[in-house]
Amino acid sequence: MKLKIFPLVLLFPLLVFAQTQTTKDVNVQTQSWFALNTNFRLDEHWSLLADAQMRRSQFLSQNNFDILRTGISYDVLSGLSTAFGYAHLWVVPSNKEWSTIANENRIYQQILYSTKLGNVTLVQRLRNEQRWQDIIVNDQKTGDLRFTNRVRYQLGCMIPISKNKSVPSIVVSDEILFQFGKDVVYNTFDQNRIFVGIRHALSPSWSYDLGYMQVYQQKSSGFQYDQNHTLRLFFYYNKGLRKKEMPQNHSSGDE
Repeated sequence: MKLKIFPLVLLFPLLVFAQTQTTKDVNVQTQSWFALNTNFRLDEHWSLLADAQMRRSQFLSQNNFDILRTGISYDVLSGLSTAFGYAHLWVVPSNKEWSTIANENRIYQQILYSTKLGNVTLVQRLRNEQRWQDIIVNDQKTGDLRFTNRVRYQLGCMIPISKNKSVPSIVVSDEILFQFGKDVVYNTFDQNRIFVGIRHALSPSWSYDLGYMQVYQQKSSGFQYDQNHTLRLFFYYNKGLRKKEMPQNHSSGDE
């Protein structure tokens, strides 16, 4: 069965325009983002997913957050898969005078669709997340949790520039995130992420992407924003994939 591209592909220009700044208070900073993403195929349909991520602020000098995530994926059709899983985050306070680490527990569900347009690989991902975050007041945990439901859509493409597989491909992606819940008052729009870089296969199992990501995030106050200029380096390890299977591990990371 041959699937058509989701109509959501038509949203790509709108996602780019979402970067337009109409802010009152913008915090501009540099960051680095590193990740290891793994995909272990169990059989024709099922796979185990796991990843570990670290983001640092002021390029490398300050920790920002760490993530451990796991999940299970099911291939519905060629190029179409679903997944669900759990993630835990350790978030460093943005207030430089504070030191209390906030924990976040997260459950996620997603649909991922990969197809080819000529030599270009097009990947779309729709993910829904339920997030429970520690509420920190005056550098102390209150014991209360902030719950939000977040919906995120990502559109990415991988463009080969040579038939020689040792030559990296160009990767471009954009992801927009919205959140909902009684604790979300001023920032239903959460953030937008644009990534431009290269993708290079080191071996049949190992690959990486390296490039620039701009993260533009609205804070809970509604008038404060972060604009993060980010160096991103993600490694991918895929084991047991079918020889003719399309790559489905394109990711823009998480927060």
